[in-house]
Amino acid sequence: MIVIGLSSGTSADGIDVAAARFALDGDLVLLTPLGHRTEPYPGDLREEIRGALPPARTTMETVCRLDTRIGRAFTDAALRAVGELAGGRADLVASHGQTLFHWADGAAVHGTLQLGQPAWIAEATGLPVVSDLRAADVAAGGQGAPLASLLDALLLGARPEPTAALNLGGIANVTVLRGGQPPLAFDTGPGNALLDAAARRVSGGRADFDADGALARSGRPDPALLEHLLAEPYYRLPPPRTTGLELFGPGYLDAALRAAGTPDDADLMATLVELTAATVAEALRPHGVAEVLASGGGTRNPVLMERLAARLSPARLAAFDALGLDSDAKEAYLFALIGFLTWHGLPGSVPSCTGARRAPVAGRLTPGASPLRLPEPAPTVPARLRIEAPGEDVTDEDPTVPARLRVGARDR
Repeated sequence: MIVIGLSSGTSADGIDVAAARFALDGDLVLLTPLGHRTEPYPGDLREEIRGALPPARTTMETVCRLDTRIGRAFTDAALRAVGELAGGRADLVASHGQTLFHWADGAAVHGTLQLGQPAWIAEATGLPVVSDLRAADVAAGGQGAPLASLLDALLLGARPEPTAALNLGGIANVTVLRGGQPPLAFDTGPGNALLDAAARRVSGGRADFDADGALARSGRPDPALLEHLLAEPYYRLPPPRTTGLELFGPGYLDAALRAAGTPDDADLMATLVELTAATVAEALRPHGVAEVLASGGGTRNPVLMERLAARLSPARLAAFDALGLDSDAKEAYLFALIGFLTWHGLPGSVPSCTGARRAPVAGRLTPGASPLRLPEPAPTVPARLRIEAPGEDVTDEDPTVPARLRVGARDR
């Protein structure tokens, strides 16, 4: 079965797209990566999304407009992925959409909102779409995050030494695998969120991030500001815990600078690099991990990676790519995996990682051009995942999806 996975993170830079072939063999999931890409949002849409993110106020008109515009942008990304990554054929689209709000109150999550109307994707591609991938976990008492723990647990669970998977998105999250024990996952705190907010602040909006960490490298952490930031109560919440821009947004940075003083630009960036490195390392220290496998946009900041390596030592820091899955596309492949599991009636989250009472099937299904014909639920819940090397044939058929897309065969 070929699944297209679509995602956009808290930075709202664009849409990460991946295509993968999946198969089940007992308790083993086989994942063959077929390719990935990033589709930038149109500039005005990106700014409209950022303008609606917390703590900004918004209107229902804006929510409706964003739901439609994001859905149509995801549609264009899905169509290109089917044609250019999947050889013109796919069976299913799994769309995470764009998170606009994650209703976290201390250790409890009451709701979550991802926009990007899936009906646009289904109409244009003719394929069924799995969307709204976090809500079932929240309804079951979970945090709705980090969902990456599902892929991490299946892929890394059999490792003989304690291992952590680290994702450095806008928010940093970790999954801890400790042979024989249930996996543990949680958001450690800001990954790139405050760094990117500071880059926009010091550049007057001309830069969205500190390219290659150049500004941070020329500065030194400001002790007073770092101490103030590290006093944040979130870091002392027990896992599972989750957070987002609702806490660690631009307004949070502004308040911290008012309270602790504003260092020069280079020192500000160096301080925020140190904050991310320190909070990740401190969160992992109690678990005695021997290796940390990193993915996400933060891995492209060499200064952050250097500080993480120093703070995590003696644990080894390596790239997630070594496992055969490009770290830039990990979340898009994750959501493709969740879509595949949903199609087969299998759970899409890990209760020990999200705090849910049970492991529910994730998401909701939007039919494509033909009625839904789901297969019989798989009898075995997967316990392992193996990454297969891509082959040349990507035209395998799934008889449960009669409405298939061949690019150019139908009007959009």
